[in-house]
Formats: sequence, C-alpha cells, structure tokens
Amino acid sequence: MPLSTPAATSANTPGGTLPATPDYDAWPVEVAIHNVSHTPRQVEVRWEDGRVSQYHSIWLRENAADDSTVNPATRERILDLSRLEAWPTVVEARLDDAGALEIVFAPEQRRLRFHPGWLRAHDYTHLAELDAPLPPARLWKGSERDAPTTLDARDWLDTDDDPLVPDACLESALEAVIGEGLVRLRNLPTEPGSLDAIARRIGPPRATNFGTLFDVRAKPDPDSNAYTSIALPPHVDLPTREYQPGLQLLHCLENDTIGGEAVMMDGFAMAEALRERHPEHFATLTRVRWCYANTARTTDHVWYAPMIKLDDDGNFDEVRIADFLRGPLMAPFEDVEPAYAALMALQRLLREPEFALRFTYTPGDLVIFDNRRLLHARDAFDVGQGGRRWLQGCYLERDEARSRLRMLRRAHRRQRVEVLGQG
Repeated sequence: MPLSTPAATSANTPGGTLPATPDYDAWPVEVAIHNVSHTPRQVEVRWEDGRVSQYHSIWLRENAADDSTVNPATRERILDLSRLEAWPTVVEARLDDAGALEIVFAPEQRRLRFHPGWLRAHDYTHLAELDAPLPPARLWKGSERDAPTTLDARDWLDTDDDPLVPDACLESALEAVIGEGLVRLRNLPTEPGSLDAIARRIGPPRATNFGTLFDVRAKPDPDSNAYTSIALPPHVDLPTREYQPGLQLLHCLENDTIGGEAVMMDGFAMAEALRERHPEHFATLTRVRWCYANTARTTDHVWYAPMIKLDDDGNFDEVRIADFLRGPLMAPFEDVEPAYAALMALQRLLREPEFALRFTYTPGDLVIFDNRRLLHARDAFDVGQGGRRWLQGCYLERDEARSRLRMLRRAHRRQRVEVLGQG
C-alpha cells in the first residue's frame, strides 16, 4: 500500500469545505479521519478513535456525490457502472484540506471527494457497530406490563409539519410502535374524522374495501364481526391481502358501555414461545401456506401464506393469525394433520393470560399498533342500556412510520452539524 496520508485537524479548515453527500441527509463529522491508504481496488481509512474501515473501489465510485454519479436535483443515481470502460480502480487516495477523502479513479481519471461523516455512517466493514437506524423489535408479554407505552398527545395536531423540525412526542410514538409494536396516545380531539389529520402526521392512510377511515361500532347488517358487540378473538386485520396493512390506528370517540375491554398480544412473543415449547409446530407454521379469505357480498379477497413469516436473517417479520378469516386449508395431503396440530398448539397459547395486555379506551385515546405483529381482541360489550362505543380506525404502512422516524433523526443530525459548525 502507498504511504498513509495524515488528516487535517478539523472537519472544516480554512483550506476548504466538506463536499456534498449523495443524499439529502446531514452527517456530522464527530470523528475525523486520521489517515488513508489504498490498493487499486480498496481504500483503507483510519479514524482518530482507532477504527479502521475498508471500502471497495467499485462501491466508492458508485456512491460518489458528483453530477456524473447522481442527479444533483433529485439525488438519484444516474451512473451506470456497466458503461465504464473498465472496473473502477483507485489511482490516488488522500485527505484534502477540509478533511474529506479525495480519490482519483481509473479509467476515467476522475477526481472525486467523499464526506467523512457520510463515510463513517455507511461503514459496511463494521455493520454490527453502526448506530441502528431503527429500534429493534423488543418482545413482551402482557403480564410484564400494566399498560401500553402511553404519551400525552394533546399538541399532536399543533406541531410544525416541517419534516426537519424535531418532535419529541411523535418520535417517541414511532420508536414505541417500531420497537414494541404498540403505543397509546391520550388527550386527542374526539371530533369524527379527526383521525385523518392525526394519521397524516405519520403518513397517508391506506384505503381498503372498508374505506379510508372506518367506524368500529355495532351496526345493523354488519359486514365484519368488528361491527357487532360480540367479543372478538385475537387476530390481525386483513391477512386476506397479499400485503396486509402494516399499521392500524384506532381512535376512541365515545365509550360509556359496559365491557368491551381491549386486548393486545405480541404475536412475535407468542411465536417465540411456540418455537421454544414446540419447535416442530413452529417449523410447520413457518412453512405451510394457509388460506385467508374475506368473501363479502361485494368483494372476494383471498390470499395464501404461512401463519408465521421470518425474514432472510431468521427474525420475525409478520404473523397472520385470524381464525375467523381462514378459508379451507389447501395444503399437500401429508401436511394437513401436522398443520392442524400446530394450529391448535398456537390456539392454546392464545388463551394463556400471560400474553394478554388489557386496557379500557377513554374518549380521546388512540392506539397505533403493528398489524403484522400484534394481535388485537376485545371483550363483548353491552349496548342494551343506552351505552355507546365508537372507535374510528385507519391503516398506514410500516414504511411511513420508518420514513417519518428517519426524518426526525435526520433533524437531530442536522442540528448536530450546525452545533459543530459544519453546515
């Protein structure tokens, strides 16, 4: 490797300013680069805190921020690597006067600069040490807590909608939803339809055959068990869809009935308990595809999927548990009995009190929960004595919550950039 090049002592020196980044984000330089060395296909960066990072030449070339790589108006990539004359290699790598990494690439002989804060944040040689961009899933049982994570949201609709303005309540709510799958907001307006504006602080609601906003209350000629006063067993909503809604919001407008207590269960915690107690049943439910059907008078939604879905790393991704929305099992003959044995093992878990978190809705309360993780249920309620129970609901996507939280964290990074004098 060529000799290392020492870094400037400051992220912004009189000799220059930091380059742009290939995105709209702000990346504070909280640890400067100490020195740099390279081979034709790799660049090694040593940071002032002792970390050593390595980047491939092709990765660096594709992630440059110049106008040959990204459209400066949209920050979307325009570079097609296959149109380069040859594999991009490093001819020279050094630190400039601003503390940025400067590289000359062959065969283009193009000189490009890289922002040290951005490089540190995207150090793929230390994936396990990177700050997690989103909260990890934290499994829980109802017996371990007295209530959902609860926030005072009386100012929810009065806060600046600028996505780069920090909002402590919204950020805490999204962290709870992403990490625990559930949050309860209190002291919200109780005007019918106000849920739309409440939801849009996170993102646009998703319309379904039940509408964009739907009323959850007993009504004549119901097209769902939710629109009755009977008890509802633990379930997720709309497992009948190829892509079931990611988040559900339920907003209490009225409630002076007897009964109707809400029940929430962490489906991931239940799946983990099933894996520990009955690994063979767990494996069956991750493999066998069940039929989920909502065959109403005017719609016919049907989808086939396993009851428990894992991601590529073996972590829980979603559950599809809703007995009243299962159609006939259409599985290979030899899988039918094992599938039903696994189903009944799971159903017995659903009845164990330790998993259930129970609470009562007060007008002005709103719960946001991960519909692909949490099971929700309710006790029967009595409407025969003049009582009224009226919830309005809507669906959002997980993507909207993740995007909104990333924007709030971007706002914090922007503030740190300003404090460090790098903006």
